[in-house]
Amino acid sequence: MPGTEYTVSIEPHGRRISVAADRPILESALSAGLNLPHSCKSGHCASCRVQLRAGNIEYPNGRPLGVTAEEAAAGKILLCQARARSDLVVEARLIASITDVEIKTLPCRIARMTPLAPDVMQVFLRLPVVERLEFQPGQYLDILLEHGRRRSFSIASPPHDSDLLELHVRRVPGGGFTQGLWGTTTLGALLRIEGPIGQFVYREGSGPILMIAGGTGFAPLKSMLRHVLEGGIDRPIHLYWGARQAHDVYEEQLILEWVRQYPQLQFTPVLSQGTGTHYREGWVHEAVLADYPDLGAFDVYAAGPPALIEAIRSGFPRTNGLFFDSFDYAIDAGGRGSDTKPLP
Repeated sequence: MPGTEYTVSIEPHGRRISVAADRPILESALSAGLNLPHSCKSGHCASCRVQLRAGNIEYPNGRPLGVTAEEAAAGKILLCQARARSDLVVEARLIASITDVEIKTLPCRIARMTPLAPDVMQVFLRLPVVERLEFQPGQYLDILLEHGRRRSFSIASPPHDSDLLELHVRRVPGGGFTQGLWGTTTLGALLRIEGPIGQFVYREGSGPILMIAGGTGFAPLKSMLRHVLEGGIDRPIHLYWGARQAHDVYEEQLILEWVRQYPQLQFTPVLSQGTGTHYREGWVHEAVLADYPDLGAFDVYAAGPPALIEAIRSGFPRTNGLFFDSFDYAIDAGGRGSDTKPLP
């Protein structure tokens, strides 16, 4: 089937794109500059679920977890996993405010690497002098690897400080990109990136904000925090960071310095397996609900593993706005995925 292409019509927008039969429909849409709703790109979060109006699709690895058998029978499909097997008509929503930002493919070099934890590396990418990546706080980029593979990472730096693009990369055994950062990859290594991607972005407003990070889900929230705090935006923020052990809250000292510098910021680290005098114990989403049983006034931004995001989506009461980014991990076995993120 390699080389076969089909046409996908996206309603009600009247957009038509060509998709390769051996690529996820979402991937072809993003390459065509259409930023359809999506988050994890691994079939877990259901953000890319759309209604199939006509045509046939196939899931190479079986029906993904993000769509139930009943939903599939009703014509719901996940664009991040579905492959076209005929011309298609789908009903989907475009993210107009994000598609105004041009998605670029650019070369870059690794300018700096700093271990933040035993399994987390801070990586800074330098673009060519004549290029600039315009993005919004919370978006991510893809690192393009050989054989059409991609690895997705949230941008941890804010738009106003983007001379170097900061990533937080978790080491994953078998990860096609991450393994090299702890071994063969050197400073100055040449990479290709594509971005910005994603609709998990900071929204302007005046009300209070809750931010909930799980693991390296702190990366996009760091971009948002710096945007708000350093940009002089006066909104109360309470950041919760859930992790297993204390060393997994890998930028705690930086956050505590922010707390001293910016009175509007509160910080609560929560450990699921570790203990400590200033750490809460348990699950981070339960700590949030214990502190804030009424979330009606809050904008909630959450980034972390699919289990955390699902617990928040299903268990939180009504909020002023709930925005999330689901992270997952891909072992280097071909196909599209992420070593640390969106699927980071």
